[in-house]
Amino acid sequence: MLSKLPLVDLVYWRSMRRTGVVFTGLVIGLASIFQLSAITVLSHVCLGILCITFPLRLYYKLLELLRWNPGIHPFQSYLDYDVSLTDKDTVMLVEEVVLLVAFAVTEIKRLLFIDNLIDSIKFVLLLYLLTYVGTVTNGLTLMIAAVIGVFSLPLLYKKQQVRIRRMARTFRSLVKKVRNQLDSLYGSVTSSAPSAPPSKPALPPAAAAAPKQKAKSK
Repeated sequence: MLSKLPLVDLVYWRSMRRTGVVFTGLVIGLASIFQLSAITVLSHVCLGILCITFPLRLYYKLLELLRWNPGIHPFQSYLDYDVSLTDKDTVMLVEEVVLLVAFAVTEIKRLLFIDNLIDSIKFVLLLYLLTYVGTVTNGLTLMIAAVIGVFSLPLLYKKQQVRIRRMARTFRSLVKKVRNQLDSLYGSVTSSAPSAPPSKPALPPAAAAAPKQKAKSK
């Protein structure tokens, strides 16, 4: 079912023309936001589309007036394309969004309040790395890099699948070894912590009063 999604077709370049148009448009649009505001870029994009569609619509209208065209709209397929959501699709989409937000909040809460020490340490290292990333780049650069990665990495994985899987297995074994060492180190530290001395069992009242009675009799 995943292979039938339009996004997957775009990412794997199954239609070179469509993927090229989408990829080029995204990169140029994001690069334009470096110099112009998002509203300006959106306005220019819409004006560019209208510069193409408006003359073409007038041309077809002129052909219709001259009786050379049976009244076919040049963009009727785009006008008939249904982009509305049914009630079932809307409920499913809302459920997915709510589940995703709940999962993200749960994970962040678990990491911030140290539910697992190893995971929190990795989260701290990630945040520390992101502070350096934020000093050398910005969000738009990361978005452009993400778009390039989305359109290039799946195709690269498809062509170099065997080599990438071999490298992934090696990397997973290394990560597993490091994690086992960290777990053993954490276990040794927690086991070597000084424990509280065992408390003496309390004597029953009768046993405690017996020595006092012997002392009085003497």
